[in-house]
Amino acid sequence: MPLPRHRHHRHHRHRHRLAADAGLLVVAVAFAVPLVWLVLASLDAEATLRVRLPESPTLNNFSAVLTDEITFTPMLNSLLICGGATLLTVVCAALAAYPLSRFRSRLARPYLLTVLFSTCLPVTAVMVPVYGLFVQIDLIDTRYGTALFLAAAQLPFAIWLMKNFMDGVPKVLEEAAWTDGASWPQTLLRVILPLMGPGVAVVAIYTFIMMWGNFFVPFMLLLSPEQLPASVSIFTFFGNYGAIAFGELAAFSILYSTPVVALYILVSGRLGGGFALGGAVKG
Repeated sequence: MPLPRHRHHRHHRHRHRLAADAGLLVVAVAFAVPLVWLVLASLDAEATLRVRLPESPTLNNFSAVLTDEITFTPMLNSLLICGGATLLTVVCAALAAYPLSRFRSRLARPYLLTVLFSTCLPVTAVMVPVYGLFVQIDLIDTRYGTALFLAAAQLPFAIWLMKNFMDGVPKVLEEAAWTDGASWPQTLLRVILPLMGPGVAVVAIYTFIMMWGNFFVPFMLLLSPEQLPASVSIFTFFGNYGAIAFGELAAFSILYSTPVVALYILVSGRLGGGFALGGAVKG
């Protein structure tokens, strides 16, 4: 006897849900296994690519990498390069997004589409002319030159994000500031940016994370070993003839990811909130 239609539909939906849950479980395991290996290998003096519990957990891998040459100098270089580039990107994105958000023009939409399209261009497509330009203007092998290029590479998407967040700030607040005699820079600095704090945090975090994990740009533009960031110096754990110090590599990777995780935790409370401008408008 055939099943009623509603029971057949329920059974079919249940199978789809099981298939979806199984697919999500596979994806979760694919993400979790490398993280589990990272933690276990960092505590294993004889770590390999196998995921296994260490026979005698030790912190020797961390002790081996916690030196000026291996960790502290590259991490400081990364903080200087990525921090400076992030600050420059956020400032330039705010200045560029303000007129795009507040002034209407027939060229605004084509300009925004061009900005968005430029984010699709691979960095490798422009590195050869950029390298030649940096050699000509003496920016090669300089941390500030590398930070400048990283900021320029992240600026298009940062402008797009900043503009969308800025659209959520009511214009009546600016008009009230103008009535009080404020100029547009004062309005941007004292009214708009404080109200879109979560948006600025999103742009800053996204920009910093994208720069922090960038290997190719500093690898091409920085030549001196003492100026290399941690994203490039990680290659020191890959020896000749395929020899890899897996335990030290895992320990360094955990240390390398700490600033990004800490940054996200510090501002995660603000990322979940809205702009809450209703009371400001009513006032």
